[in-house]
Amino acid sequence: MRIGFMREMTPGERRIALTPQVAGKLIKLGADVVLESGAGASLGLSDAEFTALGATIADRQAILTGVDILLCVRRPDPAELRQVKAGTLVVGLFDPMFHPDGVQASIDQGLSVISMEYIPRTTRAQKMDVLSSQANLAGYVAVILGAERLDRILPMMMTPAGTIAPANVFIIGAGVAGLQAIATAHRLGARVTAFDTRPVVKEQVQSLGAKFLEIDLGETGQTAGGYATQLTPEQLALQKAGQAKQCAQSDLVITTAQLFGRKAPILIDAPMVAGMKPGSVIVDLAVETGGNVEGVRLNEEVITDNGVRLIGLGNLPGMVAAHASQMYAANLYNLLSEYWDKEQGFVLNLEDDILTSCVIVHQGSLRNDQIRGALENLATPAGKGA
Repeated sequence: MRIGFMREMTPGERRIALTPQVAGKLIKLGADVVLESGAGASLGLSDAEFTALGATIADRQAILTGVDILLCVRRPDPAELRQVKAGTLVVGLFDPMFHPDGVQASIDQGLSVISMEYIPRTTRAQKMDVLSSQANLAGYVAVILGAERLDRILPMMMTPAGTIAPANVFIIGAGVAGLQAIATAHRLGARVTAFDTRPVVKEQVQSLGAKFLEIDLGETGQTAGGYATQLTPEQLALQKAGQAKQCAQSDLVITTAQLFGRKAPILIDAPMVAGMKPGSVIVDLAVETGGNVEGVRLNEEVITDNGVRLIGLGNLPGMVAAHASQMYAANLYNLLSEYWDKEQGFVLNLEDDILTSCVIVHQGSLRNDQIRGALENLATPAGKGA
């Protein structure tokens, strides 16, 4: 079975789908691994590091039309997907609810698609969970980025010139990214407070050395996949009111709240930003799905009239691309090896609970009803013009 990967074409994307180590492991399974020349160049990896382990080099067109499985980080451009041979399995981050054009192109071309965002958050699938591995790194990067942009240090220092009080860091959302942000900020010596709509995470927050902000929102919870459930408008108003005082006292605020497949909720509005101290910083990890902060702009840093810096940089895992690629490639290997047969190669067992969740297209047929609505919107004149 031939497995290929190419250079990532999304602007600013430095992560790669396979590292030499993982390519070698796939070859030991019996796969024929082929890559586009320069596919690892964004990480300083030469073609020779892959070919030394048994991989081969081919041009981009040959990979598009000649592999059985195409691995990628971001979904290929729809125009390229329409060049992939029918029946090929494409595996990557398709972001189908926000980029349904890639799904439609895959349907039109008769492809199968595994969208790694749809790996279920179960014990057996944990080793394949790309969202968790990448969010872990994003939480770390958010703290480092915020600390670098602040005009003060995070830890307390006692010096002959006087004592420096620790910075106050407020983290909204205690999922994978939020918990890593809490741990990182605490290790750097900050005074950390965190909030999450799911009371069940309170002990996790406290175990990492942070204070849990108590806000009574009434009945809340989480989905079977571990995501926070969507709040009512009344609950969102209560949350904003409860967070406003903490934001005003904070030097660095990190927001991580996302709703799977939907636009992120606005948790920090303009009046809350206006109530913060000059020089304080907000890092919005949800900016790629609309943002948690009013006024944040994707891939930009905005300084408000009152001197608050809003950081809306996307793809934070890509800022530590070497380790992000190492983890991503390991997730892909764990997925492929789980269903690998010595004679047949990768077996797409649609009765398996993990594959049932993440195979969104099979041989040109859509298998996910949630995505169907996004495709219908794409087909309308309003959807096409959006």
